[in-house]
Amino acid sequence: MEQFKHIDVNAAQALLEQGEARLVDIRDPQAFALAHAQSAFHLTNDTMVSFMNEVEFEQPVLVMCYHGISSQGAAQYLVNQGFEQVYSVDGGFEAWHRANLPVETNQ
Repeated sequence: MEQFKHIDVNAAQALLEQGEARLVDIRDPQAFALAHAQSAFHLTNDTMVSFMNEVEFEQPVLVMCYHGISSQGAAQYLVNQGFEQVYSVDGGFEAWHRANLPVETNQ
């Protein structure tokens, strides 16, 4: 069975800068609205179908949560749906924020 991979925040940002990958954030709507990684797609049960329709299954997908734990289950789910390159972002949004990587806020 295929498995997701792990990626650190700096390698994730490098992939995003190359235009190679899509970043999804699975945190709750309030946390996502407050702040999220730049260009992140808010992936929820309600947005899953539209995401699967707009993203190529060969394109790398980076999954982010709060601390890098919940993203592992979501990453495996995406692998099981047929996505070929799925990564769980180690440390999640907390690590992203601590690394001073680009963040969008609504404040």
